[in-house]
Amino acid sequence: MADTDRDRWRWQAMIMQPDPIDADMVATARAQARAKKPVPGLERLRYQRWAEGRCAQLLHVGPYASEEPSIARLHQAIAAAGYRPRGRHHEIYLGDPRRSAPEKLRTILRHPVEP
Repeated sequence: MADTDRDRWRWQAMIMQPDPIDADMVATARAQARAKKPVPGLERLRYQRWAEGRCAQLLHVGPYASEEPSIARLHQAIAAAGYRPRGRHHEIYLGDPRRSAPEKLRTILRHPVEP
């Protein structure tokens, strides 16, 4: 994907929560934060349970901007295994871009698949 296409990307940030956290607790926390002071984007915060099922994944090492060949390899491996991608891929960031050199960043690229 060309750098110019990034303006059209649709993405969401997700943070895994332990089991005691649920939609009611998130709604309560959002209401408490709203009462303290306005926070931009607070109303878009939501709780979402996610079960993606069967997936293919690979480890990409390097800058986020250089993921395109890794995603292509992931899609080739999916096809070679007799599957096809289902939905959108997601990324799990294993490093902190504020403290790691771009060439050392590690990202798990994961894509749900179906037969």
